[in-house]
Amino acid sequence: MEYIRGTTEFQITEPVVLSLGKFDGLHMGHQLLMEEMHKKRHLGYKTAVFTFDIPPRELVEGEPGSVLTTSREKEYVFSRNGVDYLIEYPFTQKMRSMEPEDFLKMLLEKTRMSWVVAGRDFHFGHNRRGDYRLLKNAGPKLGFQVCIVEKRQYQGRDISSTCIREQIQKGDILLANRLLGYEYFVLDEVVHGRKLGRTLGIPTVNQVPPPRKLLPPFGVYVSRVVLEGKSYGGITNVGRKPTIAGENPVGVETHIFDFTGDLYGREIEVQFLQYLRPEHKFESVEALTAEMQKNIQEGRRIFKEYKRRKL
Repeated sequence: MEYIRGTTEFQITEPVVLSLGKFDGLHMGHQLLMEEMHKKRHLGYKTAVFTFDIPPRELVEGEPGSVLTTSREKEYVFSRNGVDYLIEYPFTQKMRSMEPEDFLKMLLEKTRMSWVVAGRDFHFGHNRRGDYRLLKNAGPKLGFQVCIVEKRQYQGRDISSTCIREQIQKGDILLANRLLGYEYFVLDEVVHGRKLGRTLGIPTVNQVPPPRKLLPPFGVYVSRVVLEGKSYGGITNVGRKPTIAGENPVGVETHIFDFTGDLYGREIEVQFLQYLRPEHKFESVEALTAEMQKNIQEGRRIFKEYKRRKL
């Protein structure tokens, strides 16, 4: 996959079927768009996704918002879904004020856009004046075809990034994963921590995701760790480690079952499977260690059941 980001100067010369959207988290609703795009591949088209480097609402409202997928994670999920081009276009004031028709012409100047695939709720251009009706009317005039995809629903509500963010913020990881179609995850580099876990006989790996990455409520979760194509069970603490003295940044700390090795500086994927307990301050490190051992036993049991369900 070619990942185009941080520039407005690019050119795709191959004919493409292009999907447009915010694409924060490639959830079950987005999968309908991906399916329609891949149906066109046998006609000789490459697949391309056009999105923005920040959520448009962030520039409009002036406040940073949380995201389900960081730029690196977005690259990861689209690559494994077989997309040929991912365009993460800078969302500038100029882009914000661009009329819908001019936006489409800009896309045609930079790509050989033969098809556009979008959801019925997609809006674009200045003041969100562009919608699926405008797309369908503009297609014949500008020389591209349009496929509009209906929303996928769960229990009467549209599946959306907003809905999934709500579930994660509430701590309902199981429902969030069901709506995503995969386990919510953090993909980031392993950094040095205080190495306390190693001294306690429970070694852990630490990740500090970007501030904009939406994390589930502070607490302990059963997790699945993916490293270079291999997967391991684990338990993961999200939070500030209140039992440990000093300033601790918000992080993701994982004990990986049955794994030994040095992971510092390497990128790992930590998937959240199930919530175990809230994070809280223990009276002593010994009390924390005893609780962690209980969590490990419970985590092993749950992960074993998770693997059985996946067979």
